[in-house]
Amino acid sequence: MPQISDPGFFNSLRFKYGLGLAVFLGAAGYLLWDEHEAHILGYLPLILILGACLGMHFFMHGSHGGHGSHGSQSKDKPQDDPKPDGKD
Repeated sequence: MPQISDPGFFNSLRFKYGLGLAVFLGAAGYLLWDEHEAHILGYLPLILILGACLGMHFFMHGSHGGHGSHGSQSKDKPQDDPKPDGKD
């Protein structure tokens, strides 16, 4: 029974679609920039502040695990002893 070999990344459809998407997005980005450069540069400080807020929101969630765990543990509740036998 013949085995089908992997065609490789550069010959795969995934690469071809990705390359086509990159070219399309590059052309669309250039045309949008060309037509709306004055509007974008006029609101650039606001865009950067909002982008920083979004970035901080997404990247800071790694430390506490999401929105549901803000008040799940009481501060006056004693912590469990990490060693079960109680010896130091």
